[in-house]
Amino acid sequence: MKTRDRILHTSLALFNDEGEAQTTTIDIANELDISPGNLYYHFKGKDEIIAELFQQYEQALSHTLTAPIERPLSADRSNVEDNWYYLYVVMEEMYQYRFLYHNLDDILQRYAAMRRGFKRLIQLKRAALFAICQTLLQQSVIDARDQQLLGLVDNMTLNLTFWFNYDQLLHDARPPQVTIHQGVLQLLTMVAPYLGDDQLEFYRDCESIYANMLEQDD
Repeated sequence: MKTRDRILHTSLALFNDEGEAQTTTIDIANELDISPGNLYYHFKGKDEIIAELFQQYEQALSHTLTAPIERPLSADRSNVEDNWYYLYVVMEEMYQYRFLYHNLDDILQRYAAMRRGFKRLIQLKRAALFAICQTLLQQSVIDARDQQLLGLVDNMTLNLTFWFNYDQLLHDARPPQVTIHQGVLQLLTMVAPYLGDDQLEFYRDCESIYANMLEQDD
């Protein structure tokens, strides 16, 4: 691995584990066992490292978020695994760059360009979740133009965006798969109240998938 890539990889791990605000370029250099001068040859400071990490993150997540928009997932409400796996991938990618969310307000105040990028990602999250909800609810009483559906999508987007902050505050540290799978459970069961007679079956399917996924990860 090239030194530049090693710096990015190590910085991401330290930012996630120790916090971006608490990690200095000296910490990164020490962790890599390189001189600060070597690090500054590749990056002029921590700001450049964060900017490049965000660029990587935005590119990867944007690609994933467009998938259900371009190609809708399964509409079979008795089989929600496709939607579950998709949302797991989204949250897993977010978790890999979780330091951004743990210090989101401060980071966005410091980086104007990143604020624009986050706004684009939130818009893509809303569009992806709208596509999922529209597919799951296409035979229900809620119309795609219904304000209830738009409100549901906004609530799901809010949950998705701030789930890691909530989970960290409530539980300190848990295994990543528990945090991610429970986040998916929260998202999908938000749809359940709008499914009428299928509500209980859908919710039980979600609980069953959650339990099975955790067993597979053990």
